Amino acid sequence: MNYYPSQEVGTIASEGFYDYQVARPMLCHVQGRRNILWPETKFYEVTINTEITLLVETGPEPNYQWSEFCRQSIHLAEDYDVQGIITLGSMFADCPHTRDLPIDVLSNDEAESNPEDHSGPVGIPTVLDALASQAGFQTEAIWVSVPQYLGSDECALGSLQLLRCLSKKLGIALNEGDLPVKAEHWKAQASVLLRCNDELAEYVHRLEVESDTKATERLQQNGDVPAAEELVREAEAFLKSMGGHDTASS
Repeated sequence: MNYYPSQEVGTIASEGFYDYQVARPMLCHVQGRRNILWPETKFYEVTINTEITLLVETGPEPNYQWSEFCRQSIHLAEDYDVQGIITLGSMFADCPHTRDLPIDVLSNDEAESNPEDHSGPVGIPTVLDALASQAGFQTEAIWVSVPQYLGSDECALGSLQLLRCLSKKLGIALNEGDLPVKAEHWKAQASVLLRCNDELAEYVHRLEVESDTKATERLQQNGDVPAAEELVREAEAFLKSMGGHDTASS
């Protein structure tokens, strides 16, 4: 959001929320003097255009007192008359880096109507969504799945797809900056890793087949038969190119 006029409008101090052995303070030097930067969450008012202004919350996930942390976030949203809350998150999954990464979007209405579909451990975005919904906010959560086999917290392609999904939600094309270039660099680095590891390359090939199969099924369900047939042809050509490799999906 550095491409839009913005100003810091609030913070949540670190005291009581963070384990400093996990989220460590940082030492920096300014004009010859040492300063300690403590982990904290900041809020920025970002003006996208004359009609859209965002209140952006950013910071490390707290270690303690999640309910109190979320309540402070919600109070600031109330002070700025926020109309809706959209949380962004990522999670590791079995998906190939060579395809569009899976995106899941969940609103509070869907969560309430299908509670059995969303059980298990959660992170701070889910807690914030739940408490904000109880406070009367309309909430939406956008999650991107990133390849577990790469084991990296930095995924430019995931960030890019989150941004594009957010753009659709807001109804405006947000500035992507250098994210497309970083995303291509990320994919290129991942491809180099595969060339150095035959077992990993075969595993990714299987994920590609599974991903293409699911995409074909979705297209068929939506009535897009020509596109589905094209995916089938591509998958068949891929399987033939694999020769003697075992590419059966699990």
